[in-house]
Formats: sequence, structure tokens, C-alpha cells
Amino acid sequence: MELGLKGKNALIIASSQGLGKAIAKKLAEQGVNVMISSREQNKLEDVKKELNELNNGRVSYKTCDIKNKNEIQELVATTINEFGSIDLLVNNAGGPPAGTFEEMTDEDWQHAFELNLLSYIRMIREVLPNMKSNSGGKIVNIASSSVKEPIPGLILSNTFRTGIVGLTKTLASELASYQIVINTVAPGRISTDRVAFLDETAANKQGITIEEIQSKVRNSIPMGRYGHPEEFANYVCFLLSDVNSYMTGQTFLVDGGMVKSI
Repeated sequence: MELGLKGKNALIIASSQGLGKAIAKKLAEQGVNVMISSREQNKLEDVKKELNELNNGRVSYKTCDIKNKNEIQELVATTINEFGSIDLLVNNAGGPPAGTFEEMTDEDWQHAFELNLLSYIRMIREVLPNMKSNSGGKIVNIASSSVKEPIPGLILSNTFRTGIVGLTKTLASELASYQIVINTVAPGRISTDRVAFLDETAANKQGITIEEIQSKVRNSIPMGRYGHPEEFANYVCFLLSDVNSYMTGQTFLVDGGMVKSI
């Protein structure tokens, strides 16, 4: 199946590792010009070298703290200057601290809001004028399976990532006339450093080993295993492709069947 991605220009947020990096790699394999970003320049340089070895599209990077409005504006402007347009936007962010409601301070709530919701709002706001002038675009917002089934001990993520779903659904109606498609993808237990950290945190709280935690998690997943970042990236690439011309405003779980909600 031809995805029609070759030659498109993509901005991928938080893409120096984990899910963001996997998405950047899959898009580069399809011949997409990719702008990768994170706060860590050394990691970005390494990812750029890795993607350049594919010899399919142009790869650039720019450091960006997505909690900083000015840095978001600079990132978007740099991407447009570099590539001429932004056809594809992948909003992504690291997870906020784990913990219960009573453990969180006002500062924790503010940090999580800026990281996991406000950054998405600001990024879309900056990209929209260019997408409108180019008669369309595709946006994928990365959330979490917690938007369908809250995860105990992740009060911050449960709260603000659910806001991403509301944002996506509302914008789908507002942007459809501009041929801009926007969807949310919600990963379950995918093998990333973030998930490994959450497993370690849960193991410490329960007084058991990480292996025991991971065994319990695998038993809760019908597929019987954690997902691979590459599997998740494949699905995101489909939603960003020309093949997806009629699905917008939706939230898609990539979780091996773990979430039990309908």
C-alpha cells in the first residue's frame, strides 16, 4: 500500500528517544523530511545521524523546551524556513511525575498542565496558519491509554491527557473545512524508558521486583506482551498518510487489548 508520505514535511515533538524517535524513524523511512526536537542536543545529534543513514529524506533538529512559548514559536518558524511548510505535526511529551492526588503540589499540577496539555495547544496554534495556507495537513496528538481507563497513581497524566482528547475532538470540527485532519493515539504498555520507570516505581511501592510487576502487566494484556515502539509508530504513520483521508477527531488505542472499556 502506498502511503503517499514521500516528500512531506513533518515536525515531531519530543523525538530524541522513545515513541517520538520511533515515529521519526518510520516517517524518514517513508521519505518524509523530518524536524526532530527535544531539550537534549546530544541525543538529537545522534538521532539525526541514525536517520540520515536511511538516505530517504532531509533530517534537521532544533532543541526546544515545549513548556516555553517562545521556544515553540522558534521551533515552528525554523521548520517552515528549513522545509517551506509543515504538512504533518506529531505532538508528543514526556510523562509527568507518578503519584496520588494528595502527593501533588500546585507546582506539580502547573508543570504537568504546561507539559502535557498547554504545549499541544501552543504547538497547534503556531502550525495552523501554515497548514491553512497549504490547504491542509495532518496532526496526531500522542496521549495515553489512561484517557480511556485511568491508571492508579498517575493522577496528573490521567487528568491532562484526557484534555488532549477533548482538544482533538473539538478541533476536528473546527478544522475539517481546511482539510486538516487531527486524531489522538493512546499507547498502552509500550517498551520505552518511561514505561520502565513506571514499572520500577510500582515495584518499589508494592515491595516486589520489577520482573514481578512486568509479569502482572503482561497477564493483564490479551496479547500477552508489551508493545514495541515500532508497532506504535506504524499506526501513527498510517494516520498521517494520504490513506487516512476520512478519519478525524478520533482516539485510537494501541495497547494490545489491555483497556477494557468499550
